[in-house]
Amino acid sequence: MADTIFKKIINKEIPAEIVFESDSILAFRDINPKAPTHILIIPKIEIPTVRELSGKEHGPLLGEMIDAANIIAKQEGISEDGFRLVINCGEKGGQEVYHLHMHLLGGRQMTWPAG
Repeated sequence: MADTIFKKIINKEIPAEIVFESDSILAFRDINPKAPTHILIIPKIEIPTVRELSGKEHGPLLGEMIDAANIIAKQEGISEDGFRLVINCGEKGGQEVYHLHMHLLGGRQMTWPAG
C-alpha cells in the first residue's frame, strides 16, 4: 500500500501548517477547511480507519488525540465558544484519507444534523 498524504506529512516529505506535535500525535490545518478553524489531528502510527481500533490497545492514543484537541482549541481561541470533533470511517462515512484522523472544527455555529 502506498503512503498516504498524512504519512508523507508525518515524514516531512510534504509541507503542512503544523499547529501541534508530540511523540505520537501531529496536528495541522486542513487545506480545504470547512470552518474558520479546521485542524486535522492524526496519530503518527498508521491506522487506516476506526474499524482497526481497539479500546484496550488504542485507548491511550485516543486520549492523547482528545487532549491535543483541547490544547489546540485553547490555542485557537475556540475552546470557550465550543467546537466539534469528527472522525469519519469508510467511504460512506466521508473518509477520504485512509489514515485515522480527527477533524477539529470551530469558529462558527455548527449545525445538526451534520451532512
